[in-house]
Amino acid sequence: MPEPDSSVLARRKEIIAAMRAIVPASGAVIAEEDALRPYECDGLMAYRQLPMIVVLPGTTGQVAAILKYCHENKIRVVPRGAGTGLSGGALPMADAITISMMKFNRVLDIDWDNRACVVQPGVTNLGITRAVEHRGFYYAPDPSSQIACSIGGNIAENSGGVHSLKYGLTTNNVLGLEMVTIEGDILRLGGKGLDTPGYDLMGIITGSEGLLGIVTEITVRILRKPETARAMLLGFPDNQSGGDCVAKIIANGIIPGGLEMMDAPAIRATEDFVHAGYPLDVESLLLVELDGPAIEVDHLINRVGDIAQTCGAVYSRISESEEERALFWSGRKNAFPAIGRISPDYICMDGTIPRGRLSDVLAGMQVFSQRHGLRVANVFHAGDGNLHPLIMFDANQPGELERAEAFGADILKLCVEVGGCLSGEHGIGIEKRDLMPEMFTEDDLKHQERLKLAFDEDQLLNPGKVFPVLHGCGELKTLHARAVAAKFPDIPRF
Repeated sequence: MPEPDSSVLARRKEIIAAMRAIVPASGAVIAEEDALRPYECDGLMAYRQLPMIVVLPGTTGQVAAILKYCHENKIRVVPRGAGTGLSGGALPMADAITISMMKFNRVLDIDWDNRACVVQPGVTNLGITRAVEHRGFYYAPDPSSQIACSIGGNIAENSGGVHSLKYGLTTNNVLGLEMVTIEGDILRLGGKGLDTPGYDLMGIITGSEGLLGIVTEITVRILRKPETARAMLLGFPDNQSGGDCVAKIIANGIIPGGLEMMDAPAIRATEDFVHAGYPLDVESLLLVELDGPAIEVDHLINRVGDIAQTCGAVYSRISESEEERALFWSGRKNAFPAIGRISPDYICMDGTIPRGRLSDVLAGMQVFSQRHGLRVANVFHAGDGNLHPLIMFDANQPGELERAEAFGADILKLCVEVGGCLSGEHGIGIEKRDLMPEMFTEDDLKHQERLKLAFDEDQLLNPGKVFPVLHGCGELKTLHARAVAAKFPDIPRF
């Protein structure tokens, strides 16, 4: 991480006074060590750092005033949502103001005619659905942490969920944003219309991990709940046949509402915790949800069942009620805490691969498991190839954290090697930052940094995240168009 700026630390009392003048509400500026402790990490708890101070603004105007002050006084800023992120994206800095957006927790407007909902970034993911479900609507992206994670954090990481295969990630369900730049300017991007002219700045902001600005208002798309939804449990004797079934379902033109896969360690840990009725004598388990009109769902269930049989399925069970469907999903959504019951610590990885390489990558993980002497369980969004290996270790045992990190790096390198990428929905943060050169060339990374500098020239917003090496503006002035043309000769030049 960047070295703390001693001149900023020397002005700490002055900065605290300035923040209390901008946000005068009682308890809105946290400066005492014990009170700062809950903010020292996000969901990646292996890395911790006390923030210099934490500020909890309550209005967009206050956010703008804080950022303007920080820009004028060259003070670093770390945005923070609910703190459930798993890549260290909200890790504080010793010389930075952590801005918590959790007072922005209101649903501002529900536009039923346009099927849109305007919310503040501190509203939980599940909170959106709860605000609209009485009229038969819901918000589609559903991370496993949806009961706690904030929609602002979902924007930062472009979060997905078990139903993102059919209904898209956060970026596919966001219509508009209000954002504050580091200079304190308030921008509005997008809106309720089908499309907006100009550059796709919303596409840039969604998934930008707090490096470009702070989002203060979000307009999301809400959907009608499908007429029928039923879930299938399909068990296989090995990971190869389970992975083959995933590929064949998609190849046959069937796009399930959800298509998840679990390996044997994850199945057993989850069933022991939730008692969802998962079979314990299979090596891989698919959870397939089909939704839509009842006649279509019945037809697709039969088709998926036939495909599973050709792939060697040894177990099949179909939900017969809404309660049973919810029970099937409760197992999958509680897989992470289930692993927490059998291991003192674990790291939840996040990488994406082509669906056809699922079994190859799972086999590679077993080789890595033996190499590093650590257990791994797998739960993942199989339909879109987004893996979530859970590497189990004991941080109290010397060297185990380092081995877990090396294990995770091997998995992510393998994801890139087979044609995938470093992240599906958790972001890069600090966890994958130093692996970025595995996926991008130096010129690729410099182009990304140029975009960062267009929004934040002094690199005050969430520094130390995403980019393994930070360059100054002078170093990035030259655009190597010739090198890009050589790498992509088929792209027309103007």
